[in-house]
Amino acid sequence: MSEITREKLIKPQDASLQAQVFNAENETEEDLVLNLSLRPKKLSEFVGQKELADNLKVCLTAAKQRKEPLEHLLFSGPPGLGKTSLAHIVAHEMGTKITATSGPAIERAGDLIGILTNLEKGDILFIDEIHRLSKVVEEFLYPAMENFQIDFVIDKGQFARTIKFNLKPFTLIGATTRTGLLASPLRSRFGIFYHLDFYRIEDLAKIIKHSAKILGLEIESEAADEIARRARGTPRIANRLLRRVRDYAQVKRLKQVDLRIARETLEELGIDPAGLDDYDRKVLKTIIDIYEGGPVGVESLAATLNEEVDTIVDTIEPFLLQAGYLKRTSRGRLATKQAFEHFGLKNKEKQSELFDK
Repeated sequence: MSEITREKLIKPQDASLQAQVFNAENETEEDLVLNLSLRPKKLSEFVGQKELADNLKVCLTAAKQRKEPLEHLLFSGPPGLGKTSLAHIVAHEMGTKITATSGPAIERAGDLIGILTNLEKGDILFIDEIHRLSKVVEEFLYPAMENFQIDFVIDKGQFARTIKFNLKPFTLIGATTRTGLLASPLRSRFGIFYHLDFYRIEDLAKIIKHSAKILGLEIESEAADEIARRARGTPRIANRLLRRVRDYAQVKRLKQVDLRIARETLEELGIDPAGLDDYDRKVLKTIIDIYEGGPVGVESLAATLNEEVDTIVDTIEPFLLQAGYLKRTSRGRLATKQAFEHFGLKNKEKQSELFDK
């Protein structure tokens, strides 16, 4: 993992993203290698997000025709939808080197200066979780993005002076799960914006079949569809579930994964047919049981669950909101009718029946 085609891969250690069994588990070295190997290498191999992929292809083709670096690019959306994969695809399509890092990993302005000065013309700097850059580091990015220059101060007091250092034209690709936390001056300096949505089941099934082929695993279409339905619309989760199904099939010495095996494995992992895991159900039950269906503020909910607010907002809420189990109102989070029905409750008056048994 120290050298991957001249790329630097820096993973932040974020304790707030360890809540769910399959949504934020600590990945082993093998998992990281597998994640990289399962990622599409070219835009033509990228499944889903069709409108985004089509628009990105136009931008890449135009930049190559002009023989210019691509404009600075910002990807936003929930974790695991392919922001990092797209950054590496852009580098591959442009035929350039990519240097990958993350917002929390760049602690000082000197770290950023070292990275920027090592970039060649047309190279790509990928910053994951870019909204978590410190204010000081962010300030250094502004002239670097706009004029390809760095302004830094030497000496102090009356002897202080500013020196401009010219950079080679590069492309900054930022990825964020919280667009609203990006400072307006930073956001305005990106020329291209793309938001990634949760994937359709049929697209996830294609990804699962492709990944199974890479892993040397035979899987029936019905089994791939079942995994896709429970993957929360997220390719990263789909691939992770596929690897767990592969483990189950290997232990059972099965040559092919069918629908029964897929269901048994997913049930063992605590993932229900709706794609909710134990922690999702815990969040919904807490809102329904303790807060009578809501509304409840996210800080109160986090305190009750003994969890970080960022974990709930970034990792858990996006799918529950998109799937219709949760509503975000001005007064707080509210469990929907669909959430009550998921636990066999028809209305709020019957909510205590589930938990009094």
